[in-house]
Amino acid sequence: MAEKTAAEMKEKILAKFAEVFGEGEGTKAYFAPGRVNMIGEHTDYNGGHVFPCALTIGTYGAARKREDRKLRFYSMNFGHLGIIESSLDELEPAKKSGWTNYPKGVMWAFEKRGFEIPCGMDLMLNGNIPNGSGLSSSASVEVLTGFILRDFFGFDVTNQDLALIGQYSENNFNGVNCGIMDQFAIAMGKEGQAIFLDTADLSFEYAPIKLENAKIVISCSNKKRGLGDSKYNERRSECETALAEIQKVVGINSLGDLNEEQFEMYKSAIKDEVRVKRAKHAVYENQRTVKAVEALKNNDVELFGKLMNESHISLQYDYEVTGIELDTLVEEAWKVDGVIGSRMTGAGFGGCTVSIVKTDAIDSFIDKVGKAYKDKIGYAADFYVVEIGDGPTVL
Repeated sequence: MAEKTAAEMKEKILAKFAEVFGEGEGTKAYFAPGRVNMIGEHTDYNGGHVFPCALTIGTYGAARKREDRKLRFYSMNFGHLGIIESSLDELEPAKKSGWTNYPKGVMWAFEKRGFEIPCGMDLMLNGNIPNGSGLSSSASVEVLTGFILRDFFGFDVTNQDLALIGQYSENNFNGVNCGIMDQFAIAMGKEGQAIFLDTADLSFEYAPIKLENAKIVISCSNKKRGLGDSKYNERRSECETALAEIQKVVGINSLGDLNEEQFEMYKSAIKDEVRVKRAKHAVYENQRTVKAVEALKNNDVELFGKLMNESHISLQYDYEVTGIELDTLVEEAWKVDGVIGSRMTGAGFGGCTVSIVKTDAIDSFIDKVGKAYKDKIGYAADFYVVEIGDGPTVL
């Protein structure tokens, strides 16, 4: 699927903006990426490491200040909804507000931090992240909104602050108990590099992803995550309970503080077999992520791929967040010559897989995995060959 260039997307959104909101001075265009996590899944709320990168697909925005306090929103992805109106005096979550709860939540979070937004705006979005894919379209919208607010009103916030404000708004305005990874990867993205982030203290380093003769391919299951959110909160509380049980026998702050040997030593403190499996995933996945980054630094892409495969097996059997769609995509990927590694990415229960595939095998990968998936699941998957891109920007 050929991506439109940023210049083409900018032209398209500015033309549509003028058509929907009318011509006027001061309209600017922006972009914030989506993200994919290469390894380190469900570790971000367990005090572990994650290894995401920003993508060159994401959310395009066009915005213009208004003279009043009105907010007018329009999404080219949901054009049938038309203009959705609100105001700076109505920043509370409402089901009827739909997708506009994300930008409104960020405005609310800025005001909570003492940044007064002096006037309303007209805001148009156009995302080229597949909807419901688990590539963080909501976090992309949050970071984009924060970036626009900073650019418009000169607020003194760093990109890292934009990530924290986005997460705060998602947790407290939209009621999704997410960790920091998505917003952080998007706000802090750097071309050609993934971010090795310790979610316990937000220390991070950039690590170049050098894939000689290979590319990252995202396979979108096209199964919408409905069940995911309740299961996500359930997994989170299972891990919190397991942590509390282990803390009775050893002084740790998070499951991420343990290595494999320590976990095996203390796991008998966990009083339930299911919680043992959940905690084991959190500990082992964190250690896998540390090893995977080390492997990349040593240019050992094969080992990185092997760790990706192990990550998926752990998510399937210990954390139980995959489901038949993601398992089919991964298991079929493993059969294709030229696949270095493949795993589910994101919260699970639908969404996407991420694979590292040798460049000359990409066509056969898409063909074979696509055919097997459609035969088994009954509908098609979509495939995206992606590049690692920068964080948010003015176009």
